[in-house]
Amino acid sequence: LSSMFIGAAESGKTTIIKQMKILHVQGFSDEERKEKVDEIRTNLLEAIKEIIENLEHLKLCSALTSEQSQASLDYLNSIDLRLSDYQFSDEFYYHTKNLWNDEIVQKSYQQSITFHIMDSAKYFLDRIDEISQEDYIPTDNDILRCRKRTSEIQKVEFDVKVPLKYGGGVQSFWMFDVGGQKGERRKWIQVFDGITAVLFLVACSTFDTVLREDKTNRLQEALTLFEEVWCSRFLRDSGFILFFNKQDILREKIDKGIDLSVYFPDYKTYDTSENRRDSLYEYKKARAFIRDKFLAITKKVPEHRKYSTDYIYYENVEESKKKECFWHYTTATDTDNIKRVFQDVHTMILVMNISKISLT
Repeated sequence: LSSMFIGAAESGKTTIIKQMKILHVQGFSDEERKEKVDEIRTNLLEAIKEIIENLEHLKLCSALTSEQSQASLDYLNSIDLRLSDYQFSDEFYYHTKNLWNDEIVQKSYQQSITFHIMDSAKYFLDRIDEISQEDYIPTDNDILRCRKRTSEIQKVEFDVKVPLKYGGGVQSFWMFDVGGQKGERRKWIQVFDGITAVLFLVACSTFDTVLREDKTNRLQEALTLFEEVWCSRFLRDSGFILFFNKQDILREKIDKGIDLSVYFPDYKTYDTSENRRDSLYEYKKARAFIRDKFLAITKKVPEHRKYSTDYIYYENVEESKKKECFWHYTTATDTDNIKRVFQDVHTMILVMNISKISLT
């Protein structure tokens, strides 16, 4: 059975593929861990650079609390991110740690609402002492949080035991990860053929941020992308499973009081069955709203695509509804969460495949 991870950039696709290696392919070898060291250190550099950009955006560079912080800012500003062979020195680690610990920098990080800073910035910057060691070996958690733009189609293969009620034995899975940036999407069609299930990832926490490429709201971009994929004629017979990802960061933002209705005005009138007395009511309402925005796409007739040969034109809503879409709330960096979710996903994909076989 073959599955394909699709989603906008930085939605968590590669992280889930890494989880599959941990859960089903004996994890990461010592050699693979060593190969990740430079990637993680590069993430550290990218993180502090993004935080400096945020400082400039908030006009706080001149407000740093000490001359040492200003010196660290000047040093880090002199580093060219385009250098692929940058040598990470003790001086780099000193200045990065010094600037990160500045009170103004910490406050500005808390205000990085609309300015995009990588999700793992705080995680890596708080671990700078470990990462700077000569004998540093990344943990599973470090590797899961490491970010590298996916530009090639990646594939992981593994076997999973099939429950007896579905016939027993072992089922082989192939999972593909494809780049989510706009320029990478033309490659997707290369692996569309024969895909049993599309696993579409949504970074729910991005409702208040914009794309690097053209400043489009990231969650709105994900909605547009999902509609295109859902209606693709190449995936007409594929099952769909939505992963509403980055629930941990979504909850943090809602708990901070960030108002979803500022970015999606229809949230103001959204009604949910959640218990208002629940301490997590606002978070649960927000995640349900985002979920329902995507599920609504699966229930409507895509009128505006009917003249394109790349998209299915459903003659009526009932025809569109025949195509099932399952969903899960996920946190891709949480191995236990992904293990539980994939037990369900495995069953869903098996059921989808059995249903197809019974129809042929």
